[in-house]
Amino acid sequence: MPAISVLVVNWNGRHFLEDCLGGLRRQTFRDFETILVDNGSSDGSAHYVRHHFPEVRLIAIQENLGFTGGNIVGYEQAGGQLIVLLNNDTEPHSRWLEEIHKASLLFPQAGSFASKMMYFDKRERIENCGFSLGTAGTTVDLGRDELDNAKWITPREVFGACGGAVAYRRIMLDDIGFLDPDFFMVYEDVDLSFRAQLRGYTCIYIPTAVVFHRYRASLGKRPALQVYYSQRNIEYVYLKNMPVALILRSSLQRFLYEIGAAVYFFRLGAGTAFLKGKWDVIKHFPSLLRKRRQIQLSRTLNDDEIRARLTPNFLNKWRKLRASWR
Repeated sequence: MPAISVLVVNWNGRHFLEDCLGGLRRQTFRDFETILVDNGSSDGSAHYVRHHFPEVRLIAIQENLGFTGGNIVGYEQAGGQLIVLLNNDTEPHSRWLEEIHKASLLFPQAGSFASKMMYFDKRERIENCGFSLGTAGTTVDLGRDELDNAKWITPREVFGACGGAVAYRRIMLDDIGFLDPDFFMVYEDVDLSFRAQLRGYTCIYIPTAVVFHRYRASLGKRPALQVYYSQRNIEYVYLKNMPVALILRSSLQRFLYEIGAAVYFFRLGAGTAFLKGKWDVIKHFPSLLRKRRQIQLSRTLNDDEIRARLTPNFLNKWRKLRASWR
């Protein structure tokens, strides 16, 4: 069995695959397998992979199961002890997997590892170095839009890693489960990270594990879809995972966030998608409560320990919304 399984989910992304799969072909660490799940593409992606990257194990399915569903299909076939997710619109540095593997040995208690994701076309500028989660359930991408600098050259604990370039220990996934298929796409990585934190696992940011990312390129011209899934799934994460005591303590912040998000997305012209996302949360509330009950019963950290892992990032999120309005 390989040490690492790299899962790549693709939907009509043939134009990205030379950089993504070519970057994997150039990896200095060789004890890995690549599994590409093609979500019913109509652009010839599967044919392209078969003929140009025969070393890749291709799983071609007939429908689009989304980022979560596609990764679940790949995970079921993966043999590695480290499960690595990689967006199709990325180019990994040649030492990326080597640095992840070294980190897995250096931090044996960590459950997951965040890459340093840089913008594809501005390679000196950070897209994210993992993310923090606030007490109101809002995320902030660490390092976003900063020039790479001394602050980001040292490994550190972060709340979670972006699903576009993340490594998970299989032993942790066996304990907490993999991605929730109900998410389809967006915030599925936050949900998994929250479940991991509730069970006491840590996530380590690895500054030498570098990936270049075409930010949101795989979403194409579908902003309404992004709004729908993000505004639905952020509620899924919050309702499934946040302890009741912390919900009560941050209720005002959460209310202000919801109002600010509503104003922001209506001004963008995406108000219908925003409302549809919230309505679907109401429709799925009973199933969310069932999942919540199981997660809260299995957590190993108490409320104070969980709160210590959260970050008061609400003001940063609010400033981001205000800047977007302007």
